[in-house]
Amino acid sequence: MLGNFSYSNPTKLYFGDDSLKFLNEELPKYGANVMLIYGGGSIKKNGIYAQVLEILSANGKTVFEDPGVMPNPTVEKLYEGCKIAKENSVDLILAVGGGSVCDYAKAVSVSAYCEEDPWDKYYLRMEEVDNKIIPVGCVLTMVGTGSEMNGGAVITNHEQKLKIGHVFGDNVFPKFSILNPVYTFTLPKYQMVAGIYDIMNHITEQYFSGEDDNTSDYLMEGLLKSLIHSSKIAVKNPNDYEARSNIMWIATWALNTLVAKGKTTDWMVHMIGQSVGAYTDATHGMTLSAVSMAYYRYICPYGLPKFKRYAINVWNVNPEDKTDEEIAAEGLERMESWMKEIGLVMNISELGVTEDMIEGIAKGSFVMDGGYKVLEHDEIVNILRNSL
Repeated sequence: MLGNFSYSNPTKLYFGDDSLKFLNEELPKYGANVMLIYGGGSIKKNGIYAQVLEILSANGKTVFEDPGVMPNPTVEKLYEGCKIAKENSVDLILAVGGGSVCDYAKAVSVSAYCEEDPWDKYYLRMEEVDNKIIPVGCVLTMVGTGSEMNGGAVITNHEQKLKIGHVFGDNVFPKFSILNPVYTFTLPKYQMVAGIYDIMNHITEQYFSGEDDNTSDYLMEGLLKSLIHSSKIAVKNPNDYEARSNIMWIATWALNTLVAKGKTTDWMVHMIGQSVGAYTDATHGMTLSAVSMAYYRYICPYGLPKFKRYAINVWNVNPEDKTDEEIAAEGLERMESWMKEIGLVMNISELGVTEDMIEGIAKGSFVMDGGYKVLEHDEIVNILRNSL
């Protein structure tokens, strides 16, 4: 393990098919005013909304609702949420939904009392929080982002054609999160599969960096193997509790900052994918899957030892009588076959990207320097063209 680092994670997790009852343990810690944030209303159809409201009522809470959080929360929605939170002196924000709802809740938590435009302060200038933060709790209904146990909050500005994530510190992490795998069963297959790839890519973004013998890499290889195994079961039987519970748990550990320790981390697939999302409003996990293979095949020569290791340790490629390049290439071929098997989008044209968007998407892709190659603009353009 190279470098020096500190590690803490303040989020308390309650996991399992009976975990919602623990909301009763958390609510007394906060004041009477609760802002209930959720998405398009699926929680009303599946009964989760009624269960949560019953518990809130039993704990004497006054509820202020903020429904309609979209899959890629917008800056306009953020301003709307800030107004609700501040005008009602909210003591706790309770997010009930998937990663977008949790991300949005955290964005509101830091922005409600921000004296400047929070988009400018937190998403363009990337400043730290120096104002009051409203505590957040999460009841998770979709897995993938790991937002239930980290400080990340992604917001989209359609006018500026930017989709930006700010990873805040421990003080913005959810105070608690409730993870019931059964709550994910009613999710459409497309969204389930997109979430699975978001998990996969969170791990590989951190894995494909560094060259030392790093314990984090061993942890990530185990997470990846478990994810691949469980994903195949879940695609065939979405109600398989064991598979869905494993996927939910992997998602949390993929991005709760643990496996990033000792790593420089890459994140270029996310930067390119998020820019695709800013132009198309496509499902986040699918924007990642659509650009991944072109990106990884491009950077493979620059990180060949790690791609060889990935092929052998994750995809069980037999290295006998093969060059390092052949081993690495076979690993990526097996990854691509798995992606197709579970039903991922494999090109950006399927998401609505056209040739005339390529330059703008490339320009909107923030360049990171933690991976095996720092990309130039023209290289991003070529990766996008190879993803069409």
